[in-house]
Amino acid sequence: MTTTPDPRPLVGEPLALDLLNTRWMKDGVVQDLLSGSRGLAVWLGSAGLGERFEANPITLAHTKIARDALHAVVDGSLAQGAENLDLVLDQGRIRATLTADGPGEIPEFDDPRWGPGWLAARNYLELLAAAPDRIRRCAHEACILHFYDTSRNGTRRWCSMAACGNRAKASRHYTRAKES
Repeated sequence: MTTTPDPRPLVGEPLALDLLNTRWMKDGVVQDLLSGSRGLAVWLGSAGLGERFEANPITLAHTKIARDALHAVVDGSLAQGAENLDLVLDQGRIRATLTADGPGEIPEFDDPRWGPGWLAARNYLELLAAAPDRIRRCAHEACILHFYDTSRNGTRRWCSMAACGNRAKASRHYTRAKES
């Protein structure tokens, strides 16, 4: 089975932010991995959800609703966006379990096509509970990517130092050189 490589410049963030990062800028144009079911399949595979959920038009629509709700709370207002995120969270629940390995939790959905979006919304709640100040948007003005700052001192500013960090440094250098 051949898999399509994930074209996004930043992958591997926690699920909630990884879903937000299915939109990114390239040459000044917003790219959207979730523009169709094929892109959803790429994201599901990249996020480790490809074996669990089917990439179909309804899953795509539900996942985009979750992404928009996450965008509203991360880049907008938590108070205003919470209602939209709660609508996504209403689509599933956690069932507590006990196995031979000990206590556990199993997510359950009335409609599994809500699964990827629900898991991302739930992950956002986990990130908020752990360290809400570590949920960040890249500081580069032309970047729309998000990341979870895992640096020791919590001062990461860029989605990638190699990309956005260097562009910002080069821009500042150019501005200083132009002013002198």
